[in-house]
Amino acid sequence: QVQLVESGGGLVQPGGSLRLSCAASGSIRSIYGMGWYRQAPGKQRELVTRITSGGTTNYADSVKGRFTCSGGNRENTVYLQMNSLRPEDTAVYYCNVDALAYISGSGYTRKDYWGQGTQVTVSS
Repeated sequence: QVQLVESGGGLVQPGGSLRLSCAASGSIRSIYGMGWYRQAPGKQRELVTRITSGGTTNYADSVKGRFTCSGGNRENTVYLQMNSLRPEDTAVYYCNVDALAYISGSGYTRKDYWGQGTQVTVSS
């Protein structure tokens, strides 16, 4: 199994910055991608950013130029640097890892794993 531990959320004023981190541990053989999703109240969960095992990143249009995703499978940790935060960035942010890991009873299985979520609130 894979365990994900997130940290770094909180309350920040518009224009401020926050840095999220997510560390993956467990019986991991390979990580194919890591990233962040977010879900605001009353809205569907959406992709914010993702980094592949090769280091390629992609971003939602709404965060391009403001957010930076780093880390990846070399460290088993993914970071999200969020600058110029806006009230509309307020959401619960979830770490996501696409990994091949050992699951008792199933052997090595590739699946998506999710963090517990961390609240980001942008407000004055």
